[in-house]
Amino acid sequence: MNSRRDRPYQQMKPLDILFGESQSVAEIVAIESICLPPQQPRRYFDPQAMQELVESVRQHGILQPLLVRSRPDNKHELVAGERRYRAATEVGLAEVPVVIRELTDEEAMQLSLIENLCREDLNPVEETEGILQLLAIRLGSEVADITPLLYKMKNAADKQDESRHNVMPNPEAQVVEEVFTSLGLMTWESFVKNRLPLLNLSEDVLTALREGKIAYTKAKVIARIKDETARQELLAVAIAENLSLSQIQSRIKAIQPPSDPDQRKERIEGTMKRVKQAKVWEDQQKWSRLETLLAQIEELLGEE
Repeated sequence: MNSRRDRPYQQMKPLDILFGESQSVAEIVAIESICLPPQQPRRYFDPQAMQELVESVRQHGILQPLLVRSRPDNKHELVAGERRYRAATEVGLAEVPVVIRELTDEEAMQLSLIENLCREDLNPVEETEGILQLLAIRLGSEVADITPLLYKMKNAADKQDESRHNVMPNPEAQVVEEVFTSLGLMTWESFVKNRLPLLNLSEDVLTALREGKIAYTKAKVIARIKDETARQELLAVAIAENLSLSQIQSRIKAIQPPSDPDQRKERIEGTMKRVKQAKVWEDQQKWSRLETLLAQIEELLGEE
């Protein structure tokens, strides 16, 4: 049997992530003895998904124990299983099964974050912020220090042709590698490229993403609108009418003034520079797509 070091967290049960694959004995405690922690990694609960869980708990009860830790006042602080706890509270259960562990503040927060990150319905913003929090705990740093560290690692890797292990032999980089390998969600390079830019989006768009109201691909396009009023109006319509990406793009073109010749020239030059830097001709899949686009451009340039 594989050990927990051999498998990413997503393939493990929540209670096995921190304590190994041992038999955890559940106890029955009064639900009123359980309190939520001061810091909760999860801020948004999808109403429809929660209602489905409430109905499941109403019919079958709590099938998987909550994870709690003891408090000096004889109460229990919830560590993992907040959705189940909220569902049990709404149903009106007087007692719930729990596994009680003695955990430090750091261990409790780390386990809570890991359980949250292993959810299949986690939206990109929650996932990004959760990973940054987890890295901060593992590195003993502030969350604000993690993004600069990751960009520093990326810059170092971009300047080298050697492997990551030779490029980044420092302890911090090794911890970062271990966290992403353990989570099994993506590489740290992919995280830097595709997830960190999320945090630069405007707050209204970020909020919609956190609440799962709009897909990331749509939100990213809407976020490019600089006029705050126009952006918020289109965001509201896109959510209310569930506009497709192409519909959103069409509406943006309608409300934005056409670019002048200089801006068009800069865009073309910038795109060509990125194509050369990315060396897309070395990636067969990307090259196949680009070849089709190049043929269209050549056909356009050949028209009189």
